[in-house]
Amino acid sequence: MTQTDKDRVVIFDTTLRDGEQSPGATMTHDEKLEIAELLDDMGVDIIEAGFPIASEGDFRAVSEIAQRSKNSVVCGLARAQLPDIDRCWEAVRNAGKPRIHTFIGTSPLHRAIPNLTQDEMAERIEQTVTHARNLCDNVQWSPMDATRTEWDYLCRVVEIAIKSGASTINIPDTVGYTAPVESADLIRRLIETVPGADEVVFATHCHNDLGMATANALAAVQGGARQIECTINGLGERAGNTALEEVVMALKVRGDIMPYTTGIDTKKIMHISRRVATVSGFPVQFNKAIVGKNAFAHESGIHQDGMLKNAETFEIMRPEDVGIAGTSLPLGKHSGRAALRAKLKELGVDVGDNQLKDIFVRFKDLADRKKEVFDDDILALVTATTEGDDALQLVNLKVVCGTGGPAEATLEMEILGEDKSAVSEGDGPVDATFKAIRMLHPNKARLQLYQVHAVTEGTDAQATVSVRLEEDGMIATGQSADTDTVVASAKAYIHALNRLMVRRGKTGKDIKEISYRDVN
Repeated sequence: MTQTDKDRVVIFDTTLRDGEQSPGATMTHDEKLEIAELLDDMGVDIIEAGFPIASEGDFRAVSEIAQRSKNSVVCGLARAQLPDIDRCWEAVRNAGKPRIHTFIGTSPLHRAIPNLTQDEMAERIEQTVTHARNLCDNVQWSPMDATRTEWDYLCRVVEIAIKSGASTINIPDTVGYTAPVESADLIRRLIETVPGADEVVFATHCHNDLGMATANALAAVQGGARQIECTINGLGERAGNTALEEVVMALKVRGDIMPYTTGIDTKKIMHISRRVATVSGFPVQFNKAIVGKNAFAHESGIHQDGMLKNAETFEIMRPEDVGIAGTSLPLGKHSGRAALRAKLKELGVDVGDNQLKDIFVRFKDLADRKKEVFDDDILALVTATTEGDDALQLVNLKVVCGTGGPAEATLEMEILGEDKSAVSEGDGPVDATFKAIRMLHPNKARLQLYQVHAVTEGTDAQATVSVRLEEDGMIATGQSADTDTVVASAKAYIHALNRLMVRRGKTGKDIKEISYRDVN
């Protein structure tokens, strides 16, 4: 089948906006810039970089991503309010290809929030989309909760948005309510019914509350949508969004029934998936499609026999197609920097000289403690959080525990450049360690999540620990890997505390006053 521009599906990634709205998934400024660069490099058409009016930090991130982006359109989100749209334009205006995305909730439930009648809302849509179009020639408009909006009213407001200058009409399934047959039919009917619909791009934005986000997005494409809004790993509010890796690989593998193309370099999928999992603190489930640890693993004897004879027996795509090495060749303590760089390149990871130097130091330290260092170990080193200039840093930890009594943790931390130490007892080594940390840095943060999983097999495997903390409504996550589970736990907890302080806008003086109080 000959493919034309009409068969090209635009990939709109909202990991940095909708994905970051997941409780606990907030990223630092530098992490947002890093993820945006990876998205740009892998061929994402449009990056929704944030919600500029939400905070000064969001504005700075969107503005800097706009200036740095080499290929992608950079988009900011704005409510249907003139100050929102002005702030959004200020953030994206220096992008090579800027876009304003403005939205308003159109379903009966959402119209009740601003207490607007249908006519009042229609007037606001016309006013705000026109204003956005006067600022930027690339405007996207979304009727939030479109799938629960009355059909006649949805057609009416879509027509108004098109006449007011929107070039992309996004139809969001905001609460994951629709089903594939409805998703396809809704897009098809809008294109057939609304005047001017054939002159704009229709987009689909699906949530996964009923586990149908990917299916709904692909159905919408078959109904005529040519833009899919998605996130890396399906990150997003509640049950998440459509997963970028799933729709991209579905279109690639099943081109026989879905003859559409994207511009994504699929070999970069695994690297960005792991990086997003690390910075967001949301580990990827083992059996997650495409990027899960078990997605290309085979343990059944029948499956293994089939794989040895012909990989296509039980694999519909090659691991290499999504950036997974076909083999797992271990490195050891005698391996040099050149070998490590070659292995990273084989794994689809490009690093600069300074980053390689840091990874190599940690690789050597790991190799001294492990008999074999496997691919997954090396990837864990790449994605592991480094302390850098964090206010709180782990210096040393010693834990003594037995079957007859409480565990005792002796902890040394560096707080704003000064070493402090504490000894604490607890119900187990991790509890004792966390109590010692709280002695040195008193806080009211509540531990919402503590999760451990082994990176590789064996008793000397690295443990990756994820921690989620909540304090006064603020949520922050931390993650770290180490062959010592307790050390990894301490580092992850401290990482989360550092991020929590950044979110709360604590200064060095604030941290010192909190941390040094009553500490000898």
